[in-house]
Amino acid sequence: MFDNLGDLGKLKDKAEEIAEEHGDAISDGLEKAGELVDEKTGGKHSEQIDGAVDKAQALLDRLAENAGNPGNPGNAGNADGNDRPAE
Repeated sequence: MFDNLGDLGKLKDKAEEIAEEHGDAISDGLEKAGELVDEKTGGKHSEQIDGAVDKAQALLDRLAENAGNPGNPGNAGNADGNDRPAE
C-alpha cells in the first residue's frame, strides 16, 4: 500500500525545486489565469477566484521556502498554512 511513498517524496522535492526556480513566473501565470476566468465569468465570482489564486500563490511560496530543506515536512497540504484539514 505504501510502496510508492518514495516516489511521492521525489515528486514533492521536484515541485519545491520548480517553485523555487520559477515561482515568480508561476505566480504571474496564476494571476493572469485568475483575471481571465474572472473576465469570462463577468466578475460574478471575483471573490472566490481571488481567494483561490491567493491560496495557490501561498502554496507556491511555501513550496519554494521548503526547497533544499530535506526532512522538512512543511505544510504543503493546506493552502492556508493551518494545521487543520483543508475545507
